[in-house]
Amino acid sequence: MKIFKFGGTSLGSAERIRQVAEIVSNIEGDRLVVLSAMSGTTNTLVKIGNELRGNRANSAETLIGELEGTYRAVIEDLYANSEIKVTVNEIISEIFGYIRGFLINSFHIFAERNLLAQGELISSAIFYYYLLEKGVEADLISALEFMRIDKNGEPDEFYIKEKLEMLLKTPNKKCLTVTQGFICKNAYGEIDNLKRGGSDYTATLIGAALKAEEVQIWTDIDGFHNNDPRVVENTKPISTMSFDVAAELSYFGAKILHPSSVLPAKKNNIPVRLKNTMEPTAKGTLIILEDRIFGIQAVAAKSNITAIKIKSDRMLMAYGFLRHVFEIFERFKTSIDMITTSEVAVSVTIDDDTYLGDITDELRQYGNVEVEHEQTIICIAGNYTDDSSGIAAEVLHAMKEIPIRMISYGGSFHNISVLINTNHKTAALKALSTMLFVSGAQDAE
Repeated sequence: MKIFKFGGTSLGSAERIRQVAEIVSNIEGDRLVVLSAMSGTTNTLVKIGNELRGNRANSAETLIGELEGTYRAVIEDLYANSEIKVTVNEIISEIFGYIRGFLINSFHIFAERNLLAQGELISSAIFYYYLLEKGVEADLISALEFMRIDKNGEPDEFYIKEKLEMLLKTPNKKCLTVTQGFICKNAYGEIDNLKRGGSDYTATLIGAALKAEEVQIWTDIDGFHNNDPRVVENTKPISTMSFDVAAELSYFGAKILHPSSVLPAKKNNIPVRLKNTMEPTAKGTLIILEDRIFGIQAVAAKSNITAIKIKSDRMLMAYGFLRHVFEIFERFKTSIDMITTSEVAVSVTIDDDTYLGDITDELRQYGNVEVEHEQTIICIAGNYTDDSSGIAAEVLHAMKEIPIRMISYGGSFHNISVLINTNHKTAALKALSTMLFVSGAQDAE
C-alpha cells in the first residue's frame, strides 16, 4: 500500500485534477489518495465563518455564491459525461444548501468546524467521480469514519488503525481508495480538524496505521530545497534527508511539509517522498530514518517571531528561576522556539503572541522584561556530529554583515538557529546561500 496526498494547489483547476488522476491511475498496486480542499477554498470558508460570526449574512451569502460558482465552473470544464455531471452538481447543491443553512441558524465553534470540513468533502467527491468517468475503479471513504482525535487533541492511533482496516476490508474493494485530509471527529463525536496543513498529517497517520510502503506528498515544488526559492534564486532540491532534518526545516519555515506529519512516519520507519504535481518526473526529496549526508543541508526562515528577555540580578543565585519562567509559558499554552541564557538574563522566542500581555505581566515578578517584535528565526539544518568542526564558524562568517539577536547551537545535532530582525531576512538567506551552497562549501545532494 502506498499513500498519496495532494494539496490544494494540485487540485486548483479542472486541468490540475486531470493531472492528479493521471498520476494515481498509472501506478500499480494498492493506493490510498488523500485530498485537501481545492486551493482558496479553506480561506474562503474561513471568511464566510467570520462574516457569519459578525452577523453579516449578506456578505456571507455573497461569498458562498462566489465559491459555489467556482465549483460549478470546474464541474462544467472537467466532465464530459452528462449523467456524472448532473450527479456531481447535485452533490454541490446539497453541500452548498447545507452551508447556506448557517445563514439562518446560530453560528458557533462546532458550526465553524462543520463549515471548514466542506472543502475536503467537495474535492474528494469531484475527484472520485472524475475517476469513474475515466473508467478507473475506485472507492470513496469518508475520513470522518476513521480519523479521530482524543480529548487532548491528539490522534487516536488505535481507533484510526481499527476503523481504517475495517473500511478497507469490505467486499469488492478496489485497488484505489480516495479520502479526505484535514478533517476528523473528536472524542465527543463532533466534526473537527487537524488544523492548517493537516492533510499531510492525515497522510502519515494513515501510512502509520496501514504500515504503508511509502507516503508521497505531492505539492507545487519538487521537494525540499536548500534555501527558500521564493527569496533566493537558483536553489537546488535535496534528494535525500533524514526525518530529523525534515522536522527542523518544517518547523522553522519550510512550508512544503507540515511539521506534525513527520512523527508518525518516523515512529514507524515509513519513507516519505515529496513530489511535484506539475513536474511528476522530477526526483523530489526522499525522507528516511537516517541518511549518510553530513554537514549543512538546507536553510529555512520562520517569521512573525517575538523575542522576550527577562533580566534579573538575582538570577545567578536564584534556585528554580528557569522553572518558574517555563511554568508561566506552560500555563498560557505558549511554546518556546529558542532559548539562550546568561548569568543575569534569559531570552526566549515565541511564535504565538496571543497571551503575550499576560505572560509578560507574570514574568515581571522575576525581573525586567523586554519584548521585541518582527523577528525571524533562520534555521541552518543538517547532520552535525560531536566532532563537526567549523560549521558554526561558516554560518557566522556568512552572516557577518547581519545583526544577530540570538544564537542557539548544541541543543540538536540537526540545527543551528539564529534570530534576526525580519528586515534582514532576505539579506541573511542570500548571504547563507552564497557562502554555504553557491561557493561549493556544501552540496545539496
